[in-house]
Amino acid sequence: MENNLYNFTDNSGSFKSSFAHKIKSLYLPLCNEFLMSSVTADLHGDIKSGQNSFLLEPASRVDLSSSRGSRNFWVYINKDKIWSASGVSKDLKQISQDEFNLEAGQLWQRVSRKNNKVGLKSEILSFVPVGSDALEIMQVRITNISKKKISFIPYAAVPLYARSADNLRDHRHVTSLLTRIKEDKYGVKVKPTLLFDESGHRPNNTVYYLAACDSKGKGPQYIYPTQEMFCGDSGDLEAPQAVFENKLPQKTFLQGKEPMGAVRFAKITLPAQAQATYTVIMGIAQGDCNLNSLISKFNQPAKIKVHFDKNREFWSKQAGLMEVSSGNRHFDNWLRWVNIQPHLRKIFGCSFLPDFDYGKGGRGWRDLWQDCLGLILNDPQKVRSLLINNFGGVKIDGSNATIIGKAPGEFIADRNNISRVWMDHGVWPLVTLDLYIHETADLGILFAPAAYFRNHQVNRARDIDRCWSPAYGSRLKTKSGKIYSGTVLEHLLVQNLVQFYNVGAHNHVRLEGADWNDGLDMGKENGESVAFSSMYAQNLITLSQLLLKTGVQSLEVAEELQILLADFNYSLIAQKHKILEKYFSQTKDFLSGRKIRLDAVQLSDSLKKKALWMKSHIHRSEWLKEGFFNGYYDNRKCRVDGKKGNSVQMTLASQVFPIMSQTADHRQIEKILFNVQRYLIDQPAGGIRLNTDFKKEQHDLGRAFSFSYGDKENGAVFSHMVVMFAYALYKQGYASSGWKALNSLYALAANTGLSKIYPCLPEYFDRSGRGMYAYLTGSASWFILTILTQVFGVRGQDGDLIIEPKLNAEHFRKSSSTSIKRVFAGRRIKVEFINSRKLDYGKYKITKVLLNSENMLVDKTSQLIITRPVILALPAKKVNLIRIYLG
Repeated sequence: MENNLYNFTDNSGSFKSSFAHKIKSLYLPLCNEFLMSSVTADLHGDIKSGQNSFLLEPASRVDLSSSRGSRNFWVYINKDKIWSASGVSKDLKQISQDEFNLEAGQLWQRVSRKNNKVGLKSEILSFVPVGSDALEIMQVRITNISKKKISFIPYAAVPLYARSADNLRDHRHVTSLLTRIKEDKYGVKVKPTLLFDESGHRPNNTVYYLAACDSKGKGPQYIYPTQEMFCGDSGDLEAPQAVFENKLPQKTFLQGKEPMGAVRFAKITLPAQAQATYTVIMGIAQGDCNLNSLISKFNQPAKIKVHFDKNREFWSKQAGLMEVSSGNRHFDNWLRWVNIQPHLRKIFGCSFLPDFDYGKGGRGWRDLWQDCLGLILNDPQKVRSLLINNFGGVKIDGSNATIIGKAPGEFIADRNNISRVWMDHGVWPLVTLDLYIHETADLGILFAPAAYFRNHQVNRARDIDRCWSPAYGSRLKTKSGKIYSGTVLEHLLVQNLVQFYNVGAHNHVRLEGADWNDGLDMGKENGESVAFSSMYAQNLITLSQLLLKTGVQSLEVAEELQILLADFNYSLIAQKHKILEKYFSQTKDFLSGRKIRLDAVQLSDSLKKKALWMKSHIHRSEWLKEGFFNGYYDNRKCRVDGKKGNSVQMTLASQVFPIMSQTADHRQIEKILFNVQRYLIDQPAGGIRLNTDFKKEQHDLGRAFSFSYGDKENGAVFSHMVVMFAYALYKQGYASSGWKALNSLYALAANTGLSKIYPCLPEYFDRSGRGMYAYLTGSASWFILTILTQVFGVRGQDGDLIIEPKLNAEHFRKSSSTSIKRVFAGRRIKVEFINSRKLDYGKYKITKVLLNSENMLVDKTSQLIITRPVILALPAKKVNLIRIYLG
């Protein structure tokens, strides 16, 4: 395995690289809750606080190499010796002489460049401080590495954008006319007069700024407030006139120009081996900001160090909430980056990093629930209110709001005027809530009240309510005008029962706008998802079981739900449609407000009966003679998977969800594994592809098949589906195959000669093995979930702690012990597994257990259950050691 892009330098995920600057698509995220940045090795990237507030020009992947705009720091020695300390200059010869090194970690970057011809070395530290200040720090240290004194003029130069991302191609020049720039002792402040939007302009309250000082807190000598003044008529940020011609700024400037955060410090003479340090602060504020006050927080290197240390401590804590000691130091460090990816997505959403140059911020519905998986495993008590708030996005037709705002319970639908429903969205809330209940034993959450989301789209976006307006509000009301509230359990029943009736011509749940695979978006009328039909069936089983666990005799629901509890011949598609239309007609505008009580046991039986019918139907109709499941029907009502002429079409998702939902039996799983190996393994890279090459576009199924094969949803090694495949296999006891799938993703990511990415789990790997779309992927939560609850087998079960390791002999290859740390029931625990004989899974039992050095009684089985009261009795302020001996 090659690992030549970076090498880890500690046990906290920090690494170094000597040629990261040669791969222009590489970047690191920097952020706190109020600011989001991306930064490359040569300081390209952007800074923003939201869609309408970009401090630096929005950067997509291609901009990282093509844009001339970057965070730059110039050194002017004389007209023949001008040096960019960040490595972005027209003088390519001089840059080629630089000796480059990068150090980086969670979440910071330090780039050093040493140029013996110039006689100087630069070290540029970039990070976003923890706290409420929406700013990024750039600390520049210049060292004289020659044997003689060197005199030079230093410049910090950052082109400011200061407006909405929408204005990149919508009135770029016109919106520059709105800029109002104010010079300050320490830099510039930019406050546009308006938020430009032809559908309705609004007064602007956002201020963008750059401030700078030297190590003694002294500000710059000169300021260049516009790009025109700094660059001259050439507009060339890589050869700015102010630097290359040593030109001072004009005393006055015109407003309405592209703003520039460029400052020139006083000339300095550095003796041999001496250093000079400069601090540049780039940020966004509301109303106004006092640059003098801001500078006072960061005007000395010692103050910067305090903030830097706090930043590292904060992210180290996030990464260490689940900590693995596997004997493979590289894997353990890499996993620390995967650990923080759910946190990054909570901040960045599904936009705002260069790979994710789409959308307008926020997360989608599926993201909301899947990101909660990692949060639940770390601190479920803090997640309770978040989960309840999330159910406020469910609609009475079983669909949901599609965009999630930043505030708890803030939901947005149809922001882009697209009426679209993802048919899988009803699956994830119960999957997530079930994990929460197992971790906490909090069955009471099922009876917590929540409202329903309401907008102009009704009946799963098939119809539009022309009478609805924003004045109505975004919560469903009763006929009398009161906001309706139902239990969390009622919401789950709505989501899953509606889909039982929402079927196509083959009696499987309709595909609608797409399922998990966004690229299956052209089968709206007649498409069906067999894959997720199996998941809805399993959800009905889960609900059936939860009802019995609650111990209640009856439960209260909206009277309209009675329609969805009909008992009839489930093979009658027309009858299902009739029942669904009746339900839609009675819930389209409002609810009556009346509630009925349902017998819990009878409801449980009804749900189970429906679930078993669905699974049986899939078994009978969708298992193919080729030895795998068909997972889809397209808009022509044609089967997607299976033999097509002389070729075989196979999709991974079609196998994953029948296995995960326990629809597939062991005989079928064995055949699926054989055919995955036969048809979906990418031989050069070693990953599992999302599908075989269908050879032609599929306009009756989705856009995915118009992508080049091996990219995105058309046959890429898609991390999310591979992780879920591993999870499903582990759940059914296929530990060896599960680990092979899971580890294949790590192997691809760690092979940086091909993947060309920093440590993380990307969205997918393309045909060349390159990792694409870094950091913001839901696969990270599932990877953590699988490692913790399946590989190490440390998880909650109805509130108790169950330890059921599925570790293979491979996990003990370098050492006879391996361990994992996590928090459970508010107690920090470390579970260490000792396998002195290095036995494989299935060949060992738990033979001995020590809890904080005290023997526990065990009966030599494959699992151990420690009751919640025992866990709660453990010390809260120490790491409690559970030592498991396997033999």
